[in-house]
Amino acid sequence: MTTSLPNISFVVPVGGARPHQTLPYAALAQSRQGRVLWTGQNLSGDPHQPFVYAAAAGFAVPTGIGVSLMPLRHPYDAAVQAQAMATATGHPVVAGYGPGSKHFQARLLGAPYASQLGASREYLTILRGLLSGAEVDVGGDFFSFRGALPKATRPRIEAGLGVLRPGMARVAGEVADVAITWLTPAPYIRDVILPALREGAAAAGRPTPRVVAMVPAARSAPNRDLTALVLAGNRPHLLLPHYQDMLRRAGIDVDVEGAPADSARALAAGGAFLFGEDSELRDQLGAFAAAGVDEVVLNTAGVHGTEGPRAALHELQALLDLSNYPPN
Repeated sequence: MTTSLPNISFVVPVGGARPHQTLPYAALAQSRQGRVLWTGQNLSGDPHQPFVYAAAAGFAVPTGIGVSLMPLRHPYDAAVQAQAMATATGHPVVAGYGPGSKHFQARLLGAPYASQLGASREYLTILRGLLSGAEVDVGGDFFSFRGALPKATRPRIEAGLGVLRPGMARVAGEVADVAITWLTPAPYIRDVILPALREGAAAAGRPTPRVVAMVPAARSAPNRDLTALVLAGNRPHLLLPHYQDMLRRAGIDVDVEGAPADSARALAAGGAFLFGEDSELRDQLGAFAAAGVDEVVLNTAGVHGTEGPRAALHELQALLDLSNYPPN
């Protein structure tokens, strides 16, 4: 029996300081029936510019940012940048944002948001309203804006919210088009995230947002070390308290400083890091579809960090070949 899979896309596994590094991944996305090309937040460069650079070089594809950090820009600027990117590429965009860690908030703002959920609700309300073409009138405790975005002929832009725990999932259900998870196992999405999303959407009288899961992955091989792969691509996230709390809720305890090998094995065993033979990986991807995930974004940053950019690109090609796309 063929395993049903979610839509598969992928993230550029390298930061945005040098936009030309995006070109091979944009070319791969374009060659695979215009798959969505994603990026995360990298503080060495702006996340929008590499996509516009790729489009100017002839590799215009659907794009997603999953996720940028709210303290870095006002939601009006976020809407302006997303609209500019959609106009330049001619393709749909997902503009995903999240509050980031409390430590990061304090560094930029002097203190963390008094309410993570309240700040996120206000940010997404403004952002989604502007992107829908509405006249926005929000006077919030954290973000305010009155007015509208200048109109432009461009493809659809969805407003996304980074989601790890049920409180933020309820907020996403209320105000976002897309809920974007990172390092979240399929059973946790099924049992925790989706019920909270549905609860928030029902309370707001709107459809449940679609779910996009950003998932690190690598094929097993004799010369590959699971611990090195996990740490190379995920160490900063695994040191953050809100990620550690989410993983504990999912039944995965991590201590990457004290027990890195045990943490790596726990992540793989718990389905937060996909690792195995091709048939195993296909089954693991299928578990996300069964859990209600609409799109899985493959992240080969671990391979990039341990074996380099060429290996990471080849890894993505092989992973995409697992997912109902014709091989090159």
